[in-house]
Amino acid sequence: CFNRLCSRTQPATQQIKMKLCVLLALGTLTVLVHGMPPINRDFNTHCRCLQFESRMIPPQSLKSIKLVPEGPHCTETEVIASLTSGADVCLNPESPWVKKLVQFVLEKQLQK
Repeated sequence: CFNRLCSRTQPATQQIKMKLCVLLALGTLTVLVHGMPPINRDFNTHCRCLQFESRMIPPQSLKSIKLVPEGPHCTETEVIASLTSGADVCLNPESPWVKKLVQFVLEKQLQK
């Protein structure tokens, strides 16, 4: 009688273990997917700027400024200027004039 009872409970125990494993796998997958940054055309897995321009660019040549904060893709904040000529130039974030430009852009965004 004991053998029959054990043989009936053993598959039930295996089913419970299997369900727990599936739930654990789904939970882990959910955490990983929700913790990942979104992948779109603007997301890059490395720094965009390899060379920096330190020379001052005349304001009339600037079309827009894009600030890319540091993150898993790059350990440095990147400042990318789009020029009226159509070119994109990476600006040196340590350059004094770029620091002033970034401060101006941030203040302008706060006013909106």
